[in-house]
Amino acid sequence: MSAPAPRRAVPAAAAAVVAVALAAGAWYAFDSISAQPIREVTFAGDLSRVSRADLDAFARSVQGASPASASLEAVRAAARRIPWVREATVRRRFPDAIQVTLEAYQPLARWGDASLVSTRGEVFDAEYDGFLPRLRGPEGSAPRVAAMYPAIARALAPLASPVTEAIFSPRGAWQVVLGSGLTLDVGRDDVEARLARFAAAWPQLSSQGVSSRHADLRYANGFALRTTKARP
Repeated sequence: MSAPAPRRAVPAAAAAVVAVALAAGAWYAFDSISAQPIREVTFAGDLSRVSRADLDAFARSVQGASPASASLEAVRAAARRIPWVREATVRRRFPDAIQVTLEAYQPLARWGDASLVSTRGEVFDAEYDGFLPRLRGPEGSAPRVAAMYPAIARALAPLASPVTEAIFSPRGAWQVVLGSGLTLDVGRDDVEARLARFAAAWPQLSSQGVSSRHADLRYANGFALRTTKARP
């Protein structure tokens, strides 16, 4: 009376075998596609400061590599070494392409003698042909100096002479050099207030014929000038 049961089990077992075979085939196909070497590299994001030559060289270095030898993380790390690139994300586009999205540094100033510093206070190396003020400070001080520089520039804006250099000493004191050649010793305290006080007074002094290459702002209620003697 119970003989039909085994006959129903046969199709079920066969179906299970087929399902396993299909799954194995799909996995093999996916694994095969995933193992395809990288043949195409596309770029997105902020590319305005990254040179075409650097992008082409990077693409050539990646093309032909297999996922085993060039993981997405390895490609990302390599992309971050391209000049001007702050951050990179990499996405695989099957079967044989990747898309690299780049974020570029936003330059604020030159840092020291050879580097640049970003608006975030990050020191990086890249070529820049235009004018940028030069910031200097002890090792590790770039974030603090970069954060302070905009306030310094705003305080001195009424002078209509750009800041060409701002120096933060190891003792925490500031010195500012203007495009006119005037050097300001600002000290450590009340930096913005001292600069604003000088910027308010200097135009009137200058209009009266006062000439100076150096001003000492390290006073509570004023500043001292090292005046330049007029030629006879």
